[in-house]
Amino acid sequence: MYKLKGGQNAHMINIAIVEDEDSYAHQLGGYLDRYANENGKKINYTFYTDGYQIIDNYKAQFDIIFMDVKMKYMDGMTAAKKIRKIDSEVVIIFITTTSQYAIKGYAVDALDYVLKPISYFDFTQRLERGISRIIRHVDKYTTIVYKGGAQKLNIKDIYYIEIENHTLTYHTKDGEYSVSGTMKSVEEELKDEGFFRCNSCYLVNLRYVEGMRDRFTIVNGEKLLVSRSRRTAFLDVLVDYMREV
Repeated sequence: MYKLKGGQNAHMINIAIVEDEDSYAHQLGGYLDRYANENGKKINYTFYTDGYQIIDNYKAQFDIIFMDVKMKYMDGMTAAKKIRKIDSEVVIIFITTTSQYAIKGYAVDALDYVLKPISYFDFTQRLERGISRIIRHVDKYTTIVYKGGAQKLNIKDIYYIEIENHTLTYHTKDGEYSVSGTMKSVEEELKDEGFFRCNSCYLVNLRYVEGMRDRFTIVNGEKLLVSRSRRTAFLDVLVDYMREV
């Protein structure tokens, strides 16, 4: 189960539509209703007609914001900059008539943009990218069991996992934890969480990979060997991960 900003209803996706043209606003509302019905999603959406409206008393309550770029009083780019000062995680997707704003969107970490006139297919492609991102950023935990106790770890806080002589060492933000186990079982558990096994000894969290130097990858400042047989696959996975995030 993932926990979004829907409060007690962990599966509710909260979306804002900031659009000053009624026809487009209600079209997007209809698209969200259709998508929710077709895919079994619970979506709650709120309309705003201007940038001023959404930033007034903004409390980081949304998972995704569809933001029109051109609005009469406060444009979408200005509103997005103000929102980013409060909320670094919300997914922002611009609505625009021209793709030139795509480059400007990087300044506010916008995920994507959708062009007017808006087709259902294009809209849902962006929506699904947004949902994928918010699920990826939700806190998930794993529990490691050792002699005399257990430790709950936030998966996002794990830099990499190392194995030596059947002992797994979790290198994390809070220190190192060593337990007995197999790399195969850990790799299976974390296969959908952005980890990659760069050689027989290391399972690295792609979130903390800073780059490649010669035969090594840099993970949170540490050099870890990438085996020759895994180098191409590692680079491919790393590039795909960076494109997504």
